[in-house]
Amino acid sequence: MTQNRKIKVLVVDDSSVVRQMLTHILNGAGDIEVVGVAPDPYVARELLVKLKPDVMTLDIEMPRMDGISFLEKVMQHMPIPTIILSSLSKKGSELALRASAAGAVDVLTKPAIDLKEGLGHISAHIVQTVRGAAKANLLALQVRRMPTNSPTAPVQKSHLSGALSQTTHQLLAIASSTGGTEALRQLLPTMPAHIPPTLIVQHMPPVFTKTFAANLNAICPFEVKEAEQGDRLYPGRVLIAPGDFHMTLQRSGAVYLVNLSQDPPQHNVRPAADPLFESVAKWAGSNAVGLVLTGMGKDGAKGLLSMKNKGATNFAQDERSSVVFGMPKEAIELGAIDHVLPLSKIAQALVHEFGQRDAKVERAS
Repeated sequence: MTQNRKIKVLVVDDSSVVRQMLTHILNGAGDIEVVGVAPDPYVARELLVKLKPDVMTLDIEMPRMDGISFLEKVMQHMPIPTIILSSLSKKGSELALRASAAGAVDVLTKPAIDLKEGLGHISAHIVQTVRGAAKANLLALQVRRMPTNSPTAPVQKSHLSGALSQTTHQLLAIASSTGGTEALRQLLPTMPAHIPPTLIVQHMPPVFTKTFAANLNAICPFEVKEAEQGDRLYPGRVLIAPGDFHMTLQRSGAVYLVNLSQDPPQHNVRPAADPLFESVAKWAGSNAVGLVLTGMGKDGAKGLLSMKNKGATNFAQDERSSVVFGMPKEAIELGAIDHVLPLSKIAQALVHEFGQRDAKVERAS
């Protein structure tokens, strides 16, 4: 797609109100054009062939065929960056995670009350998400796809070294956004059961983070949970920032604790990665390792630089394996990253890094 050409969007939703509102919002952006609307997947299939859009927005619950089944067929025969529209509920979040596994780039939530006004309030976010989706790496989307006939995949026991069992003084901080749910689903199950205390910011709305944490907990050989105020960190525990809350690190003596707040959004998101990374730089310093995965925007770059300046070692996912290379690229260009690796190599590199750190501690003692 050339820089001057508008981003062509196909809107698929059984609600005429949603179709009208999305068309109004996107056409008003200037660089986006809704070239077609469809009330169900059958009409959408014909329009995909005829119009060849750059991005598709897709409702999940529709008559005749659900959005997930349709998306699976589309990604198999005619891959296109797709943004899912889902209700802000437990069921909606479960379906959205299944859609992400099927190949969706990102998820937008439908307002529960006053659809027109609600969509209007998030119009800037909708436009930003479409722009990001238009730049998505389709190859990475297809490579990451996992079977979606069940909410979770079988637990994959790690074959990596068990040398992380003594890392009570170490800490891992991770940030991800667009494409991040599936990146984390691939990365975390391959980490050892005694993973260092780990904090994750994934840009997601409320409810979704709790469902996502439970989903990961079912496939990982360690505990994964949505963070709560005052949660302690220890080896074998991974905490995910809850939607609409910033998560930061605190320290009480030798104990790491989590603090949650609803301070103003940063980079138009809450949770944001920069507050987490800045707090990790302050309280963990050279005991920390940072990681930025696929995602749109520049959240996390400055925080990772603060971590590096305090002695932390930082990793970034490479462009080829990223769905959207925005966040890793910004951190790399800022000079905050020590190692750039494909997603498939990151777990082994983290194990090696923490193993070396433990060996140094043992020699020093």
